[in-house]
Amino acid sequence: MSVGTLVLVFSTVMLWLYSLSCHTCRHTIGGRLKHFSKHPIRYKTWTWISALNHKHPTFAWISLFGVAFADIYVRQVASGAWTNFYFF
Repeated sequence: MSVGTLVLVFSTVMLWLYSLSCHTCRHTIGGRLKHFSKHPIRYKTWTWISALNHKHPTFAWISLFGVAFADIYVRQVASGAWTNFYFF
């Protein structure tokens, strides 16, 4: 495990949260239901995604800079300009 692993995992998680907090994902999970009481799992998931939906712009900006930094980090390590430090 190294710093590069953490950088790439952080970038991936932020992209995943950005996609999960999207209005389309929210509609896909809970849309076209007339009674949430008949679908408790979909309702619980819809509630959780609705809470994430309020932070969608924040996830967009964080993932934008996270992906840009991951690209720069990988390029610099590949060219030998930066050292990728290992934890273990």
